[in-house]
Amino acid sequence: MTETPVKRQTTNAYYGQAVASFALALGATAVGVYRLDASGWVRAFLAIAVLYLTTSAFTLAKVIRDRQEVDQVVSRIDQARIDKILAEHDPFKPAA
Repeated sequence: MTETPVKRQTTNAYYGQAVASFALALGATAVGVYRLDASGWVRAFLAIAVLYLTTSAFTLAKVIRDRQEVDQVVSRIDQARIDKILAEHDPFKPAA
């Protein structure tokens, strides 16, 4: 039974693009809330809402990633069991 490691690595350019995109979106939203023609309470509420939405998005992404990793581990264990059964099976062995 051979084990092939799962390689899931993003490039530095992809990582940089994701960080830059997030920073730009969060910065643009912050500037928009700051420059909004509304009272301080409205701007504060929108700022808190943006922060809450951001942390919720990070949490959701982590939960989805963790569930996917668990599914991959279970799938790999099941595949290892099937490989072991197939390796031990001898179709020419006389029936007992």
